[in-house]
Amino acid sequence: MGRVVFIVDDDVDDREFFCDALHEIDHSIQCICTANGSEAIALLSEPQFTLPDFIFLDMNMPRLGGKQCLSLIKNNHRLSHIPVIIFSNTRQYDEAEEARQLGAAVFLTKPSTYSELKQNLSWILSRSFLQNNNKIA
Repeated sequence: MGRVVFIVDDDVDDREFFCDALHEIDHSIQCICTANGSEAIALLSEPQFTLPDFIFLDMNMPRLGGKQCLSLIKNNHRLSHIPVIIFSNTRQYDEAEEARQLGAAVFLTKPSTYSELKQNLSWILSRSFLQNNNKIA
């Protein structure tokens, strides 16, 4: 079985965009998606749920936003080891720095092109960000 990637985003088009790009990079990747942080935490908390290799978490969502969800993940012993990639439409340094302080592995500004998304996802899947300690992309 391939890697499991968990995508948390309230925008259905963005979720499909990410999954399509991931499958083009590696057909064996399994995408699991939820529409908000509350759904994500509920699913991640189920004991029988297979933990993902990566969590992609939108910064701005209703019900439970990205920062709050990230904080819950990083403060949960069972989940804290999973790399969380925060993505947002903003390029504000203070938001990226706050996400890093909360434990995000990467802060990714949502790319404007599909090819740029694939390039960013390939870089993340290669785990190159681990060598750049909390990269802001």
